[in-house]
Amino acid sequence: MRGARAARAARVVGLAAVAVLLTSCDGSGPAALACKVDVDTPDLVSDREAAGIADCTELPTAAGASDLPDISLHCLGSTASMSLADVKGPAIINFWSTTCGPCREEMPVLQQFHEKYGDQVPLLGVNFLDTYPGAAIDFARIKGVTYPSAADPCGDLQESDLVLQVLPQFVFVRADGSFEQRAGGIDSLAEIVTMAEDNLGIELTAAGRAS
Repeated sequence: MRGARAARAARVVGLAAVAVLLTSCDGSGPAALACKVDVDTPDLVSDREAAGIADCTELPTAAGASDLPDISLHCLGSTASMSLADVKGPAIINFWSTTCGPCREEMPVLQQFHEKYGDQVPLLGVNFLDTYPGAAIDFARIKGVTYPSAADPCGDLQESDLVLQVLPQFVFVRADGSFEQRAGGIDSLAEIVTMAEDNLGIELTAAGRAS
């Protein structure tokens, strides 16, 4: 029961966070039209590197590998860019924001997954509708995150068929390019392992990442 209540609370808080963020970047008003956020300045690149956070270019990709939207996103704190359509499965994408309480709770768990299973299922964060990239990098650093994140500060993905109504949110990309969306708000490594196996149709082995 505790887990079910926590999951419901996570979805409610996450939805509230997205609702607040959408008021300034939903493509319907002057604020949205003025939305321009640089996530690739030299200072941000230095901050990401100093935090030990991987660049998006380290994620396995292939042109048109998945059914996700072909929208170019900058890597957070990097001069590189990528498209979610090029994410090669099996992989997990986690949409997060610094204003999202449940994101704060689950990111250390995702780091555990990355350290233990990242060689089998790469993990990509997407910092979504978050207009302060420096704070986002610092947030990830404090949480001990080293897996990469792309950035969609102005909500470009809202113009696609990918519907993001709650944060945090997972997209599980299968090896054949198909994907499943699931609400986040996890609180244990066992929970994300089960979700990965169920949604990706794989069995993970606890060998850990090669050093």
